[in-house]
Amino acid sequence: MNKKIKITLAALAAVSLLAIAAGLLAGAIYFGFFHVNGFAASRYPVRGVDVSHYQGRIDWPVLSGQDIQFAYIKATEGSSYTDECFADNWKDARQTGLRVGAYHFFSFDSTGIQQAEHFIETVDAFEEMLPPVVDVEFYGKTEADPPQAEEVAAQLQVYLDTVEEAYGLKPMIYATYDTWELYIKDRFEEYPLWIRDIWHRPDKSVPWTFWQYTNRGRLRGFSGDEEPYVDLDVYGGSKELIMN
Repeated sequence: MNKKIKITLAALAAVSLLAIAAGLLAGAIYFGFFHVNGFAASRYPVRGVDVSHYQGRIDWPVLSGQDIQFAYIKATEGSSYTDECFADNWKDARQTGLRVGAYHFFSFDSTGIQQAEHFIETVDAFEEMLPPVVDVEFYGKTEADPPQAEEVAAQLQVYLDTVEEAYGLKPMIYATYDTWELYIKDRFEEYPLWIRDIWHRPDKSVPWTFWQYTNRGRLRGFSGDEEPYVDLDVYGGSKELIMN
């Protein structure tokens, strides 16, 4: 076998090995065995999850025993939808040692006051409750055709003011980079920010308090449509979850 053929075969073998390695890495990421920003997230000791009906029936003693300290639970969306698992999750999660809070998915199709009233009617307050969260992200056709920033900001401010008055806690805003840039940045700086970034550690220019670092966390204790996946988050503050 001449030298040229040997070099060609070696190059093909190297390419094949790289392709196999890339495939294995992609599979590990897709199936939640490896998180590209997991090392960066590991520096924050206070960890948690956010859940909804997609996790189905949750065994909270099992879930809470897996190195997490807090849980946010979806309560409502828009002016009328209530997550079908919220009542059970809200009751059962509070019987664990977790810090617990509720979140609302903000709709661009109803007023801030309607949405705030719906959340308040659904979520009963309790001592040590984490601040309520409003999730501001695009859905459906809104990503391609975003609603006007000033109108969204005005309705969001009404929502935040109403919820803060009801609970005596300053709400937190969950956002993607797109919605943060368009609706939140330079408008709602006094509110804690929960940023979503499943690929990188958030840039230092983003003043986050919570960070959702993956939507492919693998934990035990639930059997819904998303099994075994759950959103994983970290708190960027002290070694204890101190809010308000």
